Amino acid sequence: GYPSITELRSFPFLCRKVSNNPHQHGSQNGTQASPETKDQLLENEPTEEEQRRLKKKPSECSVLLFPGQGSQFVGMGRGLLKYRNVKDMFGVAQKILGYDLLSLCLDGPEEELMKTVHCQPAVFVTSLAAVERLNHENPAAIENCVAAAGFSVGEFAALVFSGAMDFAEALYVVKVRAEAMQKASELIPSGMLSVMGRPQAKYKHACLQDGRVIAGHKEALDFLQQKSRKLHFLRARPLPVSVAFHTALMESATEPLRDVLRQVEVRRPEINVYSNVDAKRYMHEGHVRRQLAKQLVSPVKWEQTLHEVFERTQGQSFPHTYEVGPGKQLGVTLQKCNMKAYKSYTHVDVTTHDD
Repeated sequence: GYPSITELRSFPFLCRKVSNNPHQHGSQNGTQASPETKDQLLENEPTEEEQRRLKKKPSECSVLLFPGQGSQFVGMGRGLLKYRNVKDMFGVAQKILGYDLLSLCLDGPEEELMKTVHCQPAVFVTSLAAVERLNHENPAAIENCVAAAGFSVGEFAALVFSGAMDFAEALYVVKVRAEAMQKASELIPSGMLSVMGRPQAKYKHACLQDGRVIAGHKEALDFLQQKSRKLHFLRARPLPVSVAFHTALMESATEPLRDVLRQVEVRRPEINVYSNVDAKRYMHEGHVRRQLAKQLVSPVKWEQTLHEVFERTQGQSFPHTYEVGPGKQLGVTLQKCNMKAYKSYTHVDVTTHDD
């Protein structure tokens, strides 16, 4: 009973994008660009729209950050329903997913919302609904946006906002991705551990992946919690997920994701969107497809991404940064990585609204 890819393309345009101007780059009906086209795209001159944005002062520009799984909570989206398109977005989601996503976001039950198959679409739709609120309250933040980045599943929302993917097709991809990741997680008990350490904390000694979030086999995570003091961890707290995201344990989920990415339309983003895999901006549609599949088995380079987004010369001003979606974790990370950029940070609330 789920819509086909062709039917997905018949859904009305709903989601707010960075620009209403149709982009000329990319492929139709999921066909891949030729190697020659890809090479040309790498060296493409900026479009008129991109040139207009680049001419603005940094203080007049904005950056949007989209959260990932783990940010979800029961009640999210309640403050967004009065804004244009939001109810329709959840209505389309119900047709694509086969269940009432809005009811799950607003009323739970929490146990169901926390499942990978549910929370990934929930965070994706709620984040793009938050963009509708931002557009209502501050349309200049949308019009003058020069860059976007998303954490894990948040990267799909960033790509939709950038014009690289359509809302309905991207949501279908997120659905397939979440189901494949849920299935992969059931093969081997695994999870993720949020770690805060002293400067001498032995992250690399603890695991092969260097980072603030460690993912892997459940037995290994239990061991790290037990040995946290010896490893100089101030805190080692399990995240509310049952999957070792972004590790080799997700390998079985990559092929279903690659398959569905071949079927949907992908275009070159109209603004800079940064890949979780290497913190570099996407250059063309083939690049987007490859990196989204690779993302499942690669650690998220989030701090490196923030460095790429906010790197500037001494004395240059910073753009306004908006975290659109549930939670404020990306703002917390920005505060730790770049206090000057954080001074222009705003969270777009998803639970309350101004009357």
